[in-house]
Order: sequence, then C-alpha cells, then structure tokens
Amino acid sequence: MNDLSDPRPPLPEWILDTYDVLCTHSLNSAEQEDAQSIPREQALEVLHSTDELALEPEDATHALTRLIERGYFYKVDGELRVTTPED
Repeated sequence: MNDLSDPRPPLPEWILDTYDVLCTHSLNSAEQEDAQSIPREQALEVLHSTDELALEPEDATHALTRLIERGYFYKVDGELRVTTPED
C-alpha cells in the first residue's frame, strides 16, 4: 500500500514488493555507513532468484528502472543506494 506521507510518487504494489525485497538484501555502503546499497547486477540477481516474487527477467529490469526513476533508489558508482523518506 502506498503511504500518503511518502513524498515519492506512488508505484504499483508489485514494484513496491521488489523494493522491499531489495531493501532486505542491501547492505551499508562502504563509502557511507548510514546508506544502504546493493550493486545493480546483484539486485537483478536477487529479483530473478527470490521465491518471494515471480518475476520474468524483463519485469525485474522494469521494476528496477521504475524504482530509480521515482527516487526509491539512486545510482552511485554501479551501486543502487536506498532512498528512505524523511519523517
């Protein structure tokens, strides 16, 4: 479900599910300890292999693209960093 207090544009539930899965597989960035990140290739591997989602490879790529376009992740040196809304 989309949180009305979240300033990021809403996305379909299945794409938000991919965000949740990727957040659970992300680690603190080597450069910034307070920033969670995951390498893009690893993110795609997680989405292709997880039992929580039944995504075709094209769907996983589309979901990742939409998450980046809508500000749920941002790219830094091949890593995808998790963006969390401010309270």
